[in-house]
Amino acid sequence: MDYTDAHLSQILKTTKVIACVGVSTNPVRPSYYVARYLTLKGYTVIGVNPGHAGKMLFGQTIAASLSDIPHTAQVDMVDIFRRPDAVPPIVDEALDVLPQLRTIWMQIGVFHPEATEHAEAAGKVVIQDRCPKIEYQRLFGELRMGGFNTGVISSKL
Repeated sequence: MDYTDAHLSQILKTTKVIACVGVSTNPVRPSYYVARYLTLKGYTVIGVNPGHAGKMLFGQTIAASLSDIPHTAQVDMVDIFRRPDAVPPIVDEALDVLPQLRTIWMQIGVFHPEATEHAEAAGKVVIQDRCPKIEYQRLFGELRMGGFNTGVISSKL
């Protein structure tokens, strides 16, 4: 799972609509703040979680499943915040119901070789064990804004 910066950057630059599977409405959960961050960066993020279906999150109605997202949404990417064993049916559903889909992205700690092979055979790009928020910040220089990776040594011995 070695992805070039150019590859990840191209995905993030061309993606417009992200379905976030496993999103939470709890602000302390990683799925919430990743979805919030991506929304603030201009992406349309549609939450997918049957436990929160019908609620509003960042201006979008949370869907119970990928099948419940309106076809007009034109989802480019599915970002998966679920355990690896939950990935295959999510990938199958995404391939069946999202005609505009280009990328399946699995969060840090999430990978599934068989589901990846299936999606890639269908012509989709798959990223595993990475976070689009972290990659966006790293690739577009925003980690520096938080005081990280500045390249400056500020303490003296």
